[in-house]
Amino acid sequence: MSLANDARFWDRTSRRYAKSAIADEAGYTRTLERTRALFTPDMRVLELGCGTGTTALRLAGHARSYLSTDISEGMIAIAEEKHAAAPIPGLAFRAATAETLTSSEGSFDVVLGFNYLHLVRDLPGTLRCIHSLLAPQGLFISKTPCLGDMNPLLRVALLPAMRAIGLAPHTGVFRASALGAQLQAAGFEVLATENHATKGGENRPWIVARKLID
Repeated sequence: MSLANDARFWDRTSRRYAKSAIADEAGYTRTLERTRALFTPDMRVLELGCGTGTTALRLAGHARSYLSTDISEGMIAIAEEKHAAAPIPGLAFRAATAETLTSSEGSFDVVLGFNYLHLVRDLPGTLRCIHSLLAPQGLFISKTPCLGDMNPLLRVALLPAMRAIGLAPHTGVFRASALGAQLQAAGFEVLATENHATKGGENRPWIVARKLID
């Protein structure tokens, strides 16, 4: 398996993904509200793993510029269709990952990664890339399923079986405490950790981390 495999998986499922409902609408709304409260009108925002652009279309109007990216060309195509139907100044979509973006993009005041970090193949490396893309004191805001803290049947039996038959992408399994440690090791200070879930026993913490001075 490789990044190319991951991209193909999301390309294949992009149209079905676009039609699926948000599982926890109240929790998602809470995440948007708390994230939006940290924006200022002059901010440059980067979103990683944007999917079909739902979050970008709800948040981009609150920042000066908003670059929304995903590994999947299929996902980005759907996001651009949505954007064409309801244009927002300063919003752009691009097929990219944290690793493929460079300093030529400039630095960002905020990087967002919602339902993203558990899907990357090199978590420490991705966090270092995010750190390098942020301006001094910039914020990395994430919301990540920490499967290590969830039902063991999911991570031990169901998830490996689904991956084996092509019904799930690469998925990292870690605890929230380990994610916090990884953020600190990558040069971040964790400012806030909140649980916005309103359904079930999911552990999907919303985390605000600040880039420490290089």
